[in-house]
Amino acid sequence: MSLERQVRAKLASKRNPDQEKEAQVWIEGVLGAKFPPGELFEDVLKDGTVLCQLINKLKPGSVAKINSSGGQFKMMENITNFQAAIKAYGVPDIDVFQTVDLWEKKDIAQVVSTLFALGRETYRHPEWNGPYLGPKPAEECKRDFSEEVLKAGQTVIGLQAGSNKGATQAGQNLGAGRKILLGK
Repeated sequence: MSLERQVRAKLASKRNPDQEKEAQVWIEGVLGAKFPPGELFEDVLKDGTVLCQLINKLKPGSVAKINSSGGQFKMMENITNFQAAIKAYGVPDIDVFQTVDLWEKKDIAQVVSTLFALGRETYRHPEWNGPYLGPKPAEECKRDFSEEVLKAGQTVIGLQAGSNKGATQAGQNLGAGRKILLGK
């Protein structure tokens, strides 16, 4: 099996049809329109127009011009504009797919992951009251401890210190020792 075929098989195995369906239902709910029947999920998203419409619904005016015709570079520009808009919306760079992941259908699982990151980000925008995608992100949980509680905690030896009720790792040797030979 060639390396390219192995890579494609590995990427295809990362795809989760349930997550793709969930993302599709969310997009349809936000846009108020269904995907064309019989078309694949990635084919509907490929030209970037649906993605640009999605971010414009979440935050109006995010993508000023959506290219609906033109060559492949105009369609890829839609994807790039979507990526820039979701970064401005608050989605971290690490969660954003590469343009070729969608355009060449190289990693649709990463595209779905980006859609889930965008769906999670909608929870942080109080102006959005439409449907949400994915779990709600955790919020800060600040705690204030009294000086008495903090001092009591200083006397406790945590299990990270390498001790567990008298049992330690002292004296354990795994594998051969390291030998340094000088002069050879």
